[in-house]
Amino acid sequence: MSTRPPLTDAPARKALGQHFLFDPDILRRTALAAGPVAERTVIEVGPGPGGLTQALLDQGAAKVICVEADSRFAEALGAWPEASEGRLSIHQMDARKADWEGLLSGAETPAMIIANLPYNVGTPLFVNWLKAGPWRGEMALMFQKEVAQRACAEPGDPHYGRLAVLTAATCAAHIAFTLPPGAFRPPPKVDSAVAVFHPLPDDQRFEHIAALEAVTTAAFGQRRKMLRASLKALAKTVNLVAQDWLESCDIDPTARAETLSQEEFRALATLYATAKSEA
Repeated sequence: MSTRPPLTDAPARKALGQHFLFDPDILRRTALAAGPVAERTVIEVGPGPGGLTQALLDQGAAKVICVEADSRFAEALGAWPEASEGRLSIHQMDARKADWEGLLSGAETPAMIIANLPYNVGTPLFVNWLKAGPWRGEMALMFQKEVAQRACAEPGDPHYGRLAVLTAATCAAHIAFTLPPGAFRPPPKVDSAVAVFHPLPDDQRFEHIAALEAVTTAAFGQRRKMLRASLKALAKTVNLVAQDWLESCDIDPTARAETLSQEEFRALATLYATAKSEA
């Protein structure tokens, strides 16, 4: 059986937000953080030199689909034997422009997403995946620790905000483990964390995600203001009055965004979605 070439030692590029992991134990823990990958299709963004890619393949992933913007690493991974065997697929592109369902054509779904995300694109990619359809399964994503905390926060937590509300609408989330800067090469300036996201059952998933995104963006965009003020402009776009909108959802108009529960945000988003469809 052919062997893989050694991991390339090409330096990280700051412009691409690259910070690489090489510790086999950390890579294995990351690969398995969301559950077994054996016989599963896995999407990986920003594989870099391939440490996590190697761990996923070694743990029995049926297919690993890598999206890598850096040609140095895309070409190196393309020389691995798994690429010619069909277990490894390399796509050199900006992940923000990827057609994920298209990349999964012919692969088993739902696909897991497991990645040490480049710091400069992690949050927008994650938000798009939260809104994804049934092709997207469990996720284990390495972020800056603060981003992971914001994704997994609950009401009352200082990190609670738009990202936590959007996450809880589609996933059950927790932080699996954290890593200090020294675990990476080059070391970032902040701690990192692997956060795990398991899709909610269909009957628990919120259907109006776009509406929820609009409501939370407005509510937390002016989080020091009372909701009747922070939602005023958004309400006008769908012929609602913010005070009446809030009261119809049994929410105190003088409350602030960080005090609202998932259920209260869902109520606001449902009414907003209905009003928008009628506007």
